[in-house]
Formats: sequence, C-alpha cells, structure tokens
Amino acid sequence: MIKNVIFDYGGVLLDWNPHYLYDPYFGDVDKAEWFLQHICTYEWNAQHDNGKPIAEGTAELVAEHPDWEKEIRMYYDEFMKMMGGQIPGMIEFVKDLKANGYHVFGLSNWSAETFALVRHVYPVLDLMEDMVISGIERVMKPDHRIFELALNRFGIKASETVFLDDNTANVQGSCEVGINGILFNKNMLKNEKDSLLSDGRSAFLERLQQTIQSHP
Repeated sequence: MIKNVIFDYGGVLLDWNPHYLYDPYFGDVDKAEWFLQHICTYEWNAQHDNGKPIAEGTAELVAEHPDWEKEIRMYYDEFMKMMGGQIPGMIEFVKDLKANGYHVFGLSNWSAETFALVRHVYPVLDLMEDMVISGIERVMKPDHRIFELALNRFGIKASETVFLDDNTANVQGSCEVGINGILFNKNMLKNEKDSLLSDGRSAFLERLQQTIQSHP
C-alpha cells in the first residue's frame, strides 16, 4: 500500500530552464541551445548539483572558454531568471495528496548554493515534510545511495513509496532500490483546455493521483 510520495523539484514542482535566461540574451533559440550544449552544459551544471562549489566550477570553465566569460558567469549570477515559477496545478496536487493522508517529501538534484535562493520563494516546497538535496549531501540521483539516504531520513519503506521525476534514469534508479518510480512529464500539464475535468481539475493530475491510490 502506498503511503508516501517523493517529489523531484526541477521539472516536477518547479519550472527551471536555462533557456529562460539565454534565449532573450542571445535573441535566438538556436544560439542559446548551442551554448547550453557546448559551453554551460548539463554535465557542468551537474557538478554543482553534486556538491562542487560554484565559484570553483565557474573559474574552471572560464579558463577553458575565456571568450565566453560573461555568458558563463551569467549562469549563476542571474540564476533566478532561469526559474519559471511553480508548475501549474502541482501545489493543489500536493495538497490533495496530503488531505488524503499521504506523506510528501522532496528529493532533488540541486546545488546547495542555488537551492538556498529558491527554498523560501515557492510555497509548494513548504508542503514537504522533509527533503534531501544532492548538493548538500554530495551525492545525486540516480545513485542508489541518495535514495537509500532519503528513505532512512524520512523513516519510510521503499515498497510504500512512489517517486515522481521527469528524468528516466532517476526513475530507474529509484525502482532499483524498490521504490515505485513514475516518470513525470510537465508537458502533460500545458495547454490543458482540452484535458480539464468538469470541476476544473487537471485530468492528467487526476489520473496520476488515481495511479498512486491504486498502486499495490
């Protein structure tokens, strides 16, 4: 029986996307994409999610690409411009789960330094009973150790827990330690005029809640 739901943050509860910063800066989506694929890459950002100090990682990247120093430093100097706010419908979804007796927690790959900027900005995070942040723990998903750390810290059983993440590898990692991983796609929440129920609720979130409630 499912008793607990663990949420990833970026892409599930919160809308984070570097394009929100770089698309307007470059004035061209393709240029921004090239920059994010070749300079400030996912792998570079992940180092900081795994506990590497941002100043250290930034200095290394600037030394490697000195012609891009301004744009590299923007990544963290203007980090909040990458935030698109709470993903629509999710705070209500979390509240519904809590009202139905589920325990809710957070487990996110996020730099400790930048997480401090968002922690008290978004009310949905205050609904979590506890949370594990990779940059603080210096271990990140999909490493089994962070899932085991979370289960132990939250005092919950893997078999009684659902984990929602928008990353396939992270979902797989959770399943490998016995958690019931579900792949979340925020695009299912966009343009919901065709998927709203008669009372205005999201049909996608309603199906997701039914999946959690019916899970063995």
